[in-house]
Amino acid sequence: MSENQNIPILEMRDVTVAAMRDATFTVVEGVNWSVAAGEFWVVAGQEFSGKSDLLMLAAGLMSPAAGSLKLFGNDTENFGEAELAERLRVGFVFQGGQLFNQLTIAENVALPLRYKNNLTGAEAARSVANLLELLELTPLADVTPANVAANWRQRAALARALILQPEILLLDNPLAGLGARHGQWCLRFLDQLCRGHDQLGGQPMTLVVTADDLRPWQNARRQFALLHEKKLLPLGGWNEVERCDHPVVKELLAVPIETTI
Repeated sequence: MSENQNIPILEMRDVTVAAMRDATFTVVEGVNWSVAAGEFWVVAGQEFSGKSDLLMLAAGLMSPAAGSLKLFGNDTENFGEAELAERLRVGFVFQGGQLFNQLTIAENVALPLRYKNNLTGAEAARSVANLLELLELTPLADVTPANVAANWRQRAALARALILQPEILLLDNPLAGLGARHGQWCLRFLDQLCRGHDQLGGQPMTLVVTADDLRPWQNARRQFALLHEKKLLPLGGWNEVERCDHPVVKELLAVPIETTI
């Protein structure tokens, strides 16, 4: 066994997370958290609890205001152009997709592959076509995002994140705004990725998602954490989530909270 297999893919030590839009404002502090290869984490929290900021930092897209963040054992404080390969081992899906409207769906998906390998559109076309087919996006390949329903834009953003076959995939509230059919498809597909998707090399993928509703994520294989009052609170597996008495956890499970009138 390689010694690198024992190194967490993601590790935070005493991390303080500042807001993306205001670096002087702390949204999460004192984070001590590690994610091992093959794990599937769900970080839940109410609106404006700092979920997106934490995920952006986890992807190496932001730096900690304090503390240390390591990706694949490497401190991101030292990340520069030479560490680009490490960054590209991380896939990120923004809430709402954040696609480029001047590009077609196929061009959006191809962009990371073309950038990394300096390919022409024609050279990237086969890989893109295979991924579009897998995610049922082929009929929309030549359509721009503004002319595509939100369900499919989110799926296209997932395809763009997968085109480089990342080892860890971070998704910001991936079920937000999805209809029932697309939501169920997303949950099944993410589970396939975690186990190792046959059509994507079969290698198990590490996943971290954020959520503002815990109910759809019920699964014994997943690990859960709560963001509340600037703290990241590990909850454990689904059994621990169901037994948790924290009022915010109950809210995110849509459990009625007893009150005295």
